Amino acid sequence: MTTGKSAAGIVLILGAAALWGTTGTAQTFTPLSLSSLWVGTARLLIASVFFHFCLAIINPVYLKPASLNSLPFALLLVAAMGMAVYNLAFFAGIRLTSVAGGTALALGSGPVWAGLIESIYTRQLPPKSWWLGVGVAIFGLYLVGGESAYSNGWPLHGIGLCLLSGLSYAVYGLCTKRILTSTTPLASVTAVFTLAALMAFVVAGIFTEVPEVRAEELIVLLWLGVFATGIAYLLFSCGLRYLNSRTGIALALAEPVAALLLAITIVGERPAIATYIGIGTLLMGLTMLILCELRANPKCP
Repeated sequence: MTTGKSAAGIVLILGAAALWGTTGTAQTFTPLSLSSLWVGTARLLIASVFFHFCLAIINPVYLKPASLNSLPFALLLVAAMGMAVYNLAFFAGIRLTSVAGGTALALGSGPVWAGLIESIYTRQLPPKSWWLGVGVAIFGLYLVGGESAYSNGWPLHGIGLCLLSGLSYAVYGLCTKRILTSTTPLASVTAVFTLAALMAFVVAGIFTEVPEVRAEELIVLLWLGVFATGIAYLLFSCGLRYLNSRTGIALALAEPVAALLLAITIVGERPAIATYIGIGTLLMGLTMLILCELRANPKCP
């Protein structure tokens, strides 16, 4: 793996994080009345349709049974479960806690879970510089959330859902990294998101009725499904080919930076000074992770 490829992977994943950061801004124009279960399910369903459309145009051979049989089904199933649980748990978690604080808890726990799981799998701890970068980034994420985000008596099940979403995202990223050794990024996300959408649809259908969607809500859902999920996760998968999985997952912490910039420039929000300090700290942590990836040993073992 060359430093140039590592740099390309970093740029692709930061691009994905920028698209993930549009989720909140998109919903400020038309707040969604759907339950958290159906918001997560709709994102997965729309993204799945988008991936199938792209795959049918670019490389239809992957739609043939012979090609599908060559995919690592066990890894696909675990990755799909991770993606389905992530979407369902994340939206439910932030509604029980707060958008800023819940997002910080979910995103901040993701790279920690990834580092721990990969350490158990490889029997080798990530380097101290990696943990330091993650720690600084998570502290910045805490400051971005603001003190008020953590002082409202969050219910334990809300905190648990946020932590579960972080764990599920880590599982998805770790499995995807291994799936990409045997197939293309587009084929990977198509298979994983199709399974994840089916799982989420069954869960949402069991616990709630299928909702009616207004035309203005459909526009927001299409943005969330195609851009903030479909294109974003395709970029993430492409970038993950050139990075180790734990660093790729950690770089997703750039999402709140993009979200804040959009909130300031488009929504007109005026954050507190502590938020700017948090963003600066978060960027410092991300820079440390990037330098860790691009140093003399590009794999940052």
